[in-house]
Amino acid sequence: MKIDIHTHIMPATMPNWVRKFGYGEFIHLEHRNCKACMMKGDKLFREVEDNSFDAGVRVKEMNETDVSIQVLSTIPVLFNYWAKAKDGYETSRFFNDHIAETVAKNQKRFIGIGTVPLQDTDLAIKEMDRCVSELKMPGLEIGSNINGLNLNDEKFFPFYKEAEKLGCALFVHPWEMMGEQQMQKYWLPWLVGMPAETSRAICSMIFGGVFEKFPKLRVAFAHGGGSFPLTIGRIEHGFKVRPDLVAVDNPINPRDYIGKFWIDSLVHDPAAMKLIIKVMGEDNICMGSDYPFPLGEHHPGLLIEQMKFTDELKEKLLFKNATDWLNFKMSH
Repeated sequence: MKIDIHTHIMPATMPNWVRKFGYGEFIHLEHRNCKACMMKGDKLFREVEDNSFDAGVRVKEMNETDVSIQVLSTIPVLFNYWAKAKDGYETSRFFNDHIAETVAKNQKRFIGIGTVPLQDTDLAIKEMDRCVSELKMPGLEIGSNINGLNLNDEKFFPFYKEAEKLGCALFVHPWEMMGEQQMQKYWLPWLVGMPAETSRAICSMIFGGVFEKFPKLRVAFAHGGGSFPLTIGRIEHGFKVRPDLVAVDNPINPRDYIGKFWIDSLVHDPAAMKLIIKVMGEDNICMGSDYPFPLGEHHPGLLIEQMKFTDELKEKLLFKNATDWLNFKMSH
């Protein structure tokens, strides 16, 4: 059994929102000469394979790599947090309907999590309610920052409160990496920015007291928790030596929050895998591959399967922990 909590999907066709709304760089997909091109406005953003939108191709590739279930979430570039709130709400609904429809056609293989327009807390809550109650989604994917605001910003507290009440899991994905403009060359935003961006999100939620105020929130962070597991010693040391700078909103040691959230297993390295298990705990890591993108693990779960772990530990990492995070029963 393998559950992949970190996979992205988009619809094969989407409206040209730039034309519809009359502004911005909304993404749409154009199919040309057997190639699928993600267009940002009228510029080519990236070419994608059909496994980005074709559920049949996904299932075939899942069968080839023994993945039992994929958790489907949108591609972060489609969050559209920068858009006018009502337009972000419309695009979110479109992507959520598409994911729900994909799941409905193959409930044994897919679980969907939604996206919400976090630039407007009320609309985000409204769409979260719909995702959970109508579309039967166990969770949502959110960005590591919202238009530069960290996830501890008080404007998001009503959203967390509602997520806690609904039992809605959150998957935090890095995007709009800090410092991106200063490091365009060598793909550095993805190699350096993303791990830092994920740690930024974790630290913001810890120091901002989010886990303290909303103890029932079930949050998972992408990419092995980014640079957080390797730098928790530094983070804790900073908390101890400069509480005047670090502990301004929450007096509790950051290390005390380990075990209160999840990370995925996407670390690409056996030594890093051992480290995250040692630091974060074997109950708090879920298999995640970033399928279908190049920087992901091309054979989801292979690193875990190849390591000399007990069968019990492998089961936790490959599927059991995911069922705890999403709070669903395996009769799924």
